[in-house]
Amino acid sequence: MDLKTQTSATSERLVCVDALRGFDMLWIIGGAEVLVSLCKASGIGFLGNMEVNFDHSWGQFHFYDLIMPLFLFIVGVVMPVSFGKRMKKGATKKQLYTHILKRVVVLYILGLVASGHLLTFDTAKMHLWTDTLHAIAVGYLVSSVLILETGRKCQIGITAGLLVLYWLVMALIPVPGHGAGIYEPDLNLALYVDNAVLGHWQEGAGWTYIITNMTFVCSVMLGVFAGQVLLSKMKPIKKAGVLALIGVCSVIAGKLWGIWFPIIHHLWTSSLVLFAGGLSFLLLALFYLIIDVWGYKRWAFPFVVIGMNAIAVYVASHLFDFTLIGNIFVGGLLKYLGVWADFVEASAALTAVWLILYYLYRKNTFIKI
Repeated sequence: MDLKTQTSATSERLVCVDALRGFDMLWIIGGAEVLVSLCKASGIGFLGNMEVNFDHSWGQFHFYDLIMPLFLFIVGVVMPVSFGKRMKKGATKKQLYTHILKRVVVLYILGLVASGHLLTFDTAKMHLWTDTLHAIAVGYLVSSVLILETGRKCQIGITAGLLVLYWLVMALIPVPGHGAGIYEPDLNLALYVDNAVLGHWQEGAGWTYIITNMTFVCSVMLGVFAGQVLLSKMKPIKKAGVLALIGVCSVIAGKLWGIWFPIIHHLWTSSLVLFAGGLSFLLLALFYLIIDVWGYKRWAFPFVVIGMNAIAVYVASHLFDFTLIGNIFVGGLLKYLGVWADFVEASAALTAVWLILYYLYRKNTFIKI
């Protein structure tokens, strides 16, 4: 089935995709702070360790480790329908590739702005390859070529091949002076390559980006496969079931592969891609079933408002401290609130962000790249 045919099979915008994107972005723009501060203030014992789920710990998969993989996954979900619509309107491949390259450049620059300290104009502080948007740029570029130039079987084969290739590279190529198959925070092949290529331009803190680009592509491609399921001619309930089945199989495969190639977010290991990708499939199946199949949409509206301007608010949250806006309204109260002060401050900041996004939504202003 080509892109034009797939697109005609689904004419309406799937609300579940915007809602899931907004759900994902919620935790980045302040939702995590609200939940963690609530759990601390409540004093409820089993909620006391909630904070650990909103941090990245080496070799342990927490809820926060799903945020970036889910972001890349959703990018892939929308690609088949986006390209299909453009081709249906008569866009040529040359025009598509022009659009793709422009978007990749913008994503890269926005990544430098968000996390690369570009606006400091201080070369000693800048990071050249450091952000989620950089991972999206690479994944989007390579996935675009695969969508436009290959069929589904080839896409699956290349995705599987990249996962296996990255594993073999990490397992068999030795870190000079130390050996192969080392996955320690301060000693592994991916980090060695980043040190060699980027030098002081790298982010540090154990994060890697150069050879992990192989698996960034795979995270986006898993989303592409999910998007192809949504665009298929299967009955809606069957689509939800297929998404859920793929999700369960991917989670199991990721856990099993993790025995030999650990699930490590910082290294974006192949097992991480499958495990987090499986969870992303399951979330998409759930959102699709509830919102677009059963028609329960109202509850998802707060997420949709965020999801419609996801990249814009992602960059804004890195540039601006929205607690400054929230504290205009609650700052004077904080000294009276004791253990609840952090919760109120975080809630006010998140509310300020959401209301700005709601204003843009009401004005039909959606910032796209």
